[in-house]
Amino acid sequence: ALSLAACPGAPKVQFVAGRPPPLAASPNFLVPEPFNTTDQILERFASVGFSPPEIIALLSSHSIAGADTVDPTIPGTPFDTTPSVYDTNIFIDVLLKGTLFPGTAGNQGEVMTAVNGTLRLQSDFELARDPRTACTWQEFATNQPLMASQFAPAVFKLSLLGQNINDLTDCSDLIPQPPALKDVPEFPPGQFLSDIQDSCAVARFPDLPTQPGPPLDVAPIPQADSDDEDS
Repeated sequence: ALSLAACPGAPKVQFVAGRPPPLAASPNFLVPEPFNTTDQILERFASVGFSPPEIIALLSSHSIAGADTVDPTIPGTPFDTTPSVYDTNIFIDVLLKGTLFPGTAGNQGEVMTAVNGTLRLQSDFELARDPRTACTWQEFATNQPLMASQFAPAVFKLSLLGQNINDLTDCSDLIPQPPALKDVPEFPPGQFLSDIQDSCAVARFPDLPTQPGPPLDVAPIPQADSDDEDS
């Protein structure tokens, strides 16, 4: 919740403290992997009370995230073009036709991306194109306030799984309000509506302006210095 508060555009997320320490390692498939099928992902989340729109809302966190181990040769590779900003670019970028791998090919859970320096998860690619989730994905692509408003309750709900809220202490007052976002949705440089793989059956993807400039080469997310653990 505190780290979200540093990202422009992010919602303020309710936070409760006091979880007991874990008793054992988590079982396999507690959290779906990027190589799991859409059916597996939807069924796993449904088993703990999450609807398909809530799942897509949770995946807006990929707007400010990256991969360290999907392709271990390029740790810190972001999922979209603006990993420090909670914006809709993840929902735009993943619908663009994939043309390249930022590092090595053949990694489990990865498919081709459209912008050099970004990594596209297989699960994101498939959820963006599945008829059960594609229209929610597309709606978020051009509606950042909606994305943020649905993410906040979904991630708080996720944080309470396995917990009794009556045993926890609400510390939400300690979380600052994140900076406002002033950006408008755009296609990356050199990308246009014709590069979008339209997947929502009831609405066409809107024609957005294209960001000016040469094609992007997105920098990795800075990694913690390995010496820090010794300091």
